[in-house]
Amino acid sequence: MISDGLLNGIRTFVSAAEAGSFAVASERLGLSRSATSKSIARLEERLGVQLFNRTTRSLGLTEQGQAFYEKCARALADLQAAELSLVSGRQVPAGKLRVDLPVVFGRQCVMPALLDVVQRYPEIQLDVTFNNRRVDLIEEGYDLVIRIGHLDDSTSLVARRLGVQTMAICAAPSYARQRGLPRTPDEIESHDCIIYYYGGRNSPWFFPGADGQSQLKHISGRLRLGSGDAIADAALAGRGIAQLPTWLIAPHLKSGSLVVSMPDCVCAGLPIHALWPQGRQLTPKVRVVVDELAARFLPVPPWEVDLPMVES
Repeated sequence: MISDGLLNGIRTFVSAAEAGSFAVASERLGLSRSATSKSIARLEERLGVQLFNRTTRSLGLTEQGQAFYEKCARALADLQAAELSLVSGRQVPAGKLRVDLPVVFGRQCVMPALLDVVQRYPEIQLDVTFNNRRVDLIEEGYDLVIRIGHLDDSTSLVARRLGVQTMAICAAPSYARQRGLPRTPDEIESHDCIIYYYGGRNSPWFFPGADGQSQLKHISGRLRLGSGDAIADAALAGRGIAQLPTWLIAPHLKSGSLVVSMPDCVCAGLPIHALWPQGRQLTPKVRVVVDELAARFLPVPPWEVDLPMVES
């Protein structure tokens, strides 16, 4: 008979084998590294074999450990499939849900939806991280991520499009009074431009193209900042013009603390997607979040409703 302790030890072993690290496995399981090491040591003692070759720099399976892992991984997959079939059959969103979000967009636009979901479904345990780097869903054990940007070709992920990030060129009224506002893209270079600087390079600005697709144009500027929040702050302070997503500046546009320059150049920027691992059944806990976001963001996201787009 398999005890709960042995089953937990097997789960810990499989997680460590797949992660190649006790530290990563501990984070995924919500355990301390000491607890993970002790659990695997007890399992090895019970089995009378060494499952891992441990060095200070690497962790690898022994030959016996590899054989044991293959059997355990299949058994746990069968158990998970059985559990998912019951959960899906009940259609009750429940269990731990690990989500990763872009830092500012996630906090401002996604978290309200997540908080409403967990309020409606108290059996969901929500773990949320905020990153501007692209996390690895499979390696880092996420159930769902929200990503802004073009997707890499991947057969290991499923994506649902939630919309597109609309970009607008804006400035503070104080800047507009002193310097005026550009009326055409060619006039932009004569203005103080605030540029998003990331990964060692300037991010280009988006402009409408003749074919209906957005075109990119590289803009230079004296202020180069690595945060959308900081760019908005600089624009609010009257330090120049900036191109920013409407979800970020909508409150400032509605209050009049920022105005849009060249409304005809408001256009689509990068796409927004929800992603989850391919091959995993879409569990109710993931489905309710994705459906909630789609209902909120499509066809028109709330931050773009009644948005003033008249140049001042």
